[in-house]
Amino acid sequence: MLSKLKFLVFASFIAAVSANPVVRNLILHEQRESIPKGFVKIGSASEEQVLNLRLSLVSSDAPGLENALYAVSTPDSARYGQHLTKEEVEEFVKPSQDSATKVNAFLASHNIQAKSISPAGDWLAFSVPVSKANEMFNADFSVFKHQESGTQYVRTLSYSIPTDLQGHLNLVHPTVTFERPFSAPVVSSPRMSIPKAQNVTTLASVPSSCDSEITPACLQALYNIPDTLATQSSNGLGVAGFLEQFVSEDDLELFLESLRPDLPSSTTFTLQTLDDGSNPQGAGQAGLEANLDIQYTIGVASGVPTTFISVGDTNSDGQLGGFLDIINFLLSEDNPPFVLTTSYGFNEEDISPSLASVLCNAYAQLGTRGTSILFASGDGGVSGSQSQDCTEFVPTFPSSCPFLTSVGATAGITETAADLSAGGFSNVFGIPSYQASAVSSYLSELGSTNDGLFNTTGRAYPDVSAQGENVLIAINDGGELVQGTSCSSPIFASVIALLNDRLIAAGKSPLGFLNPFLYSSVGANALNDVTSGSNPGCGTNGFPATTGWDPVTGLGTPDFAKLLTAIGL
Repeated sequence: MLSKLKFLVFASFIAAVSANPVVRNLILHEQRESIPKGFVKIGSASEEQVLNLRLSLVSSDAPGLENALYAVSTPDSARYGQHLTKEEVEEFVKPSQDSATKVNAFLASHNIQAKSISPAGDWLAFSVPVSKANEMFNADFSVFKHQESGTQYVRTLSYSIPTDLQGHLNLVHPTVTFERPFSAPVVSSPRMSIPKAQNVTTLASVPSSCDSEITPACLQALYNIPDTLATQSSNGLGVAGFLEQFVSEDDLELFLESLRPDLPSSTTFTLQTLDDGSNPQGAGQAGLEANLDIQYTIGVASGVPTTFISVGDTNSDGQLGGFLDIINFLLSEDNPPFVLTTSYGFNEEDISPSLASVLCNAYAQLGTRGTSILFASGDGGVSGSQSQDCTEFVPTFPSSCPFLTSVGATAGITETAADLSAGGFSNVFGIPSYQASAVSSYLSELGSTNDGLFNTTGRAYPDVSAQGENVLIAINDGGELVQGTSCSSPIFASVIALLNDRLIAAGKSPLGFLNPFLYSSVGANALNDVTSGSNPGCGTNGFPATTGWDPVTGLGTPDFAKLLTAIGL
């Protein structure tokens, strides 16, 4: 049987009395049952250590935001494509005056004045010493170490909030979330010289070398992707960068000269930075992930304006690595990119359910604005973002959020599921209506296989897939083959960006949140169904790929020509 969730919400009351004259009743808000696997407790945190805490306030109309997202994203809706403005979205998200007043009164009673760190004012930030944080939230902030990396965090296994803030305060962060360090894609071959592009005379001809080495020419042939230049300057494709992963302009030039000689080798990207992000060009500073993501957006989405968004490590989102910061950064813009691809993620169990829900709603905000958000599903098969020992299947996040598109991985000319392709079912989010029928069909066919190892009522992922093994990139003046769903997400995102170019040229809206369209019969029939392979892990064969949607390759890989017809062009 599935074990119960690692987080519990209680309704027991605790009296909290401090030196402050205001006496408040506290109620336990979030708690972990135990220290997460892979972490050990070092000891109590120093009482003088300063914590940078964040408060998430309850939105005034979260259901209204979700309804609006589906209304503008579902093809048969009368409001399809009528994406909302920045101000319209903020009206759904901003906390009520009552919530803001009560939360600020609580802070003022502790002589704290917080600052807003989100466009709608639903996130507040302040700094206090550990002793004060323990007092305010009846917590026990301690030092925990991630054993594999040695990274240390100050966290608590439980915390409480005043009873009068129930229904007004979503969560305090960072408290019970134990995010693990991100990881980069895996190199699957030694260094090599980067070969010149092969001629592809027709889109139907797939070079034989593609079985062992994926290039832009392979993707054009496999997925009917045109090499003609996009024409719309208002279009935009954003690539999220983290972990001081930097894009080498010299490597991009080499990649284009060798593998896209029809594009000007001077083709480049716009740089945006936040949280002290940067993109230095010193010798040896090129990042495997950053190079991959930019080379397979610029090199596939021919002519689409591409932006590398470098997120530094001075994050405002409380050691979430900038995941919330980048969304708030884009939400603050009048014209965010129409596509955003991210090749990083967590295991769902590392994030508190409350925090996962708040982040998921942030993705909904951006989707309602008209941005297609794509995330790599992870590289551990059913064992999570990376391969690990486990006794139950491990969902990944943000892929488990129902308001974005999760991308799994395939391999080979006759595409099969890549073993590494993370996929499964959320333990936090329920099955959204757009995929209910597809998931039900799969579970019926699956039968009793993997009984008790996953949540049959959870949001299922990935939604789609693309090539994710033996992908050739240029790095440090040479070539390397890499693998991972971090290859797949920028590839699929590039196809969507090219479709948006055609839509904008025709005077239509960009696709925005993709899933209601993709799971429709018209959308699903425009994808290449992948019916073989599986994603082993946790001592099992994982899930099998099969006809229709499956939790390995989703609905399948893109066919640009069919998708173009499916969107009415």
